[in-house]
Amino acid sequence: MAINKFVMAALKALSYPDIDIKRNYKWGRQVTNVTHYHYLKPFYKTWDHKVPCGDHDVPVRIFSPPGEGHHSLLLFFHGGGWVLGNIDSYDKVCANMARLTNRLVVSVDYRLAPEHKFPAAPEDCYAVTREIYLNTGLLETSAEDITLIGDSAGANLAAVVSLMARDRGEFLPKKQILIYPATYNDHTERSFFDSVRENGTDYLLTSKRICDYMDLYMSCPEDLRNPYFAPLLAKSLADQPDTLVITAEYDPLRDEGEEYARKLEKFGNRVELHRIADGLHGFFSLPPSFPQVKECYEIINRFLSEVPQA
Repeated sequence: MAINKFVMAALKALSYPDIDIKRNYKWGRQVTNVTHYHYLKPFYKTWDHKVPCGDHDVPVRIFSPPGEGHHSLLLFFHGGGWVLGNIDSYDKVCANMARLTNRLVVSVDYRLAPEHKFPAAPEDCYAVTREIYLNTGLLETSAEDITLIGDSAGANLAAVVSLMARDRGEFLPKKQILIYPATYNDHTERSFFDSVRENGTDYLLTSKRICDYMDLYMSCPEDLRNPYFAPLLAKSLADQPDTLVITAEYDPLRDEGEEYARKLEKFGNRVELHRIADGLHGFFSLPPSFPQVKECYEIINRFLSEVPQA
């Protein structure tokens, strides 16, 4: 199937030049912030909060949907290869998410690599998740009404937080939504996954860029074998939340995301897997009028309306 030329043009507009991200990650952040900033903010309510985590605080931004009354909650971890992005650059995405799902959205501004290497990001995300799950009065939301969600590296972090929660035994999320997640540790020509070779050179997210992100993110080579770095490596995926995995047809991460869904199901979890046709990595940041985004939200809202398994 040929990629819709309008989708390709929009995704290129959301992208940044093919710079050497390992040398120029600070410049890449500036470009990302400028191209993703929400200059014409609509009327929506937000407020900022900080969650303690060791010797620092993790900023979060809370987006309220239109209307009054009780709302369920989406705890969102942004993408950007663990190196780029922040709560400002994801303002538009989170405002749209709150409106289109009619849920509170809590966006987490976790620490970025390479200044803060693995496991800084998952520990920040876990600290925020723990605070919200164990202090449900903070946002007047019960644990059953909280769903973890992330895109790309953020989906990796959502999956990792669910594994950490199971392993540490303090709480356990009921639902998670993983949008084109990064789950594996090899994106070279040696990868098990065809999507790395099929989609790793001609589209917006290249396999080289993924490898560069991971090099910036890891503290040492042993991290590559850590399931909190690459969750597909976990020996057991038992006792995980009900999971929705959404992949994109022309994404080098497509196959590893779909394999993660299959492995979750193999270990007895309830899983839904959807591949967005004609989709490229990054489509979730497009305006909601785009067909791929509309389909994605239709799938998300169906999943959210289902009652979690006991």
